[in-house]
Amino acid sequence: MKFSELPLNDQVLDALDAMRFEECTPIQEKSIPVILEGRDLIAVAQTGTGKTAAYLLPILNQLSEGGYPEDAINCVIMAPTRELAQQIDQQMEGFSYFMPVSSVAVYGGNDGILFEQQKKGLTLGADVVIATPGRLIAHLSLGYVDLSRVSYFILDEADRMLDMGFHDDIMQIAKYLPKERQTIMFSATMPAKIQQLAKSILNDPAEVKLAVSKPADKIVQAAYVCYENQKLGIIRSLFAEQTPERVIIFASSKLKVKEVTKSLKQMKLNVGEMHSDLEQAQREEVMYEFKAGRINILVATDIVARGIDIDDIRLVINYDVPHDNEDYVHRIGRTARANNDGVAITFVSEKEQTNFKNIENFLEKDIYKIAVPEELGEAPEYRPRTSEGKKRNGRGGHRNGGGGNRNGNKGRNRNNGKHS
Repeated sequence: MKFSELPLNDQVLDALDAMRFEECTPIQEKSIPVILEGRDLIAVAQTGTGKTAAYLLPILNQLSEGGYPEDAINCVIMAPTRELAQQIDQQMEGFSYFMPVSSVAVYGGNDGILFEQQKKGLTLGADVVIATPGRLIAHLSLGYVDLSRVSYFILDEADRMLDMGFHDDIMQIAKYLPKERQTIMFSATMPAKIQQLAKSILNDPAEVKLAVSKPADKIVQAAYVCYENQKLGIIRSLFAEQTPERVIIFASSKLKVKEVTKSLKQMKLNVGEMHSDLEQAQREEVMYEFKAGRINILVATDIVARGIDIDDIRLVINYDVPHDNEDYVHRIGRTARANNDGVAITFVSEKEQTNFKNIENFLEKDIYKIAVPEELGEAPEYRPRTSEGKKRNGRGGHRNGGGGNRNGNKGRNRNNGKHS
């Protein structure tokens, strides 16, 4: 479907035309009409499906038609990380270019000037506030933020916000909002805790759910079936002959990230770590160094798996098997972007075999198994339990796989005060 077939006004369509957006993605086609109807919505869709535009376009459509208070905050968009908030803000800038709609992005950092800019946007009443939970609460606690006239409350990557411990913050922010509002929630997955949150803050929502898409064909996927204590040895062998470039290694916990990073540094590899224990300034520094090529390997929790745009990742390693299909797709989707090729390798320990088999079943193919280097000793057999509780045969080491305006002022000028 083309955007011109949706009930969007001319200002929105002009912006889309200027940005050469013609065809809707499925999530946009299904979500935009529901939001324009004024219904609450819970939408399940992966990163990379166009979900940001799926809520920004209808909200901008409504705000640009007028009838909203000019000195008030009319829409609050919550995002789990500073990086995602910045990306939403950039899209907002582009889409709102032809509209008298203002925005301010509110996120953490050690910059006092930035805090004052955010305060100014919030007190003047930017139409759209794009915020991380902690920083918005910091401003709310100082008493100058009025959310009593908000018409739209949007949660982006709601599952990730809950995983990061923001449930109480979200509920606290919701208390500042009027009961009569439209609430929209986007999530990549729909676990019980998301369903519970939806019941708490949404009113008779419509549901839109897209099937998780398969990884891009150009991603070469492979796996090592190994013992847990062989994983570091495999990394050593992978990087023995060639210094790696642009590698992300995903681990299942903050503790594991720290342990793996320490071990790789002992191997004299140029490595950085990324997890939620780091201060915002530390995270920004690590990402800057990684993007600049001064760090070759980034060891990270799933906090990095979504919403980070680095186009030339050459290799993704799953040090641990992801918990579910969606996380696997998100992780390996960091590679083979922008027409580049990429490789994704997963280390599968004995206790992770069944989980990995579930991922293979979802992908509808056997992932190619690489033999563990001989010097690391015998590898376990690949014998995942099936749903009937039986074990499948297959030698682990054998090759048996198939292988805008920052001041909050109204107006069209988008050239002042952009975030660095």
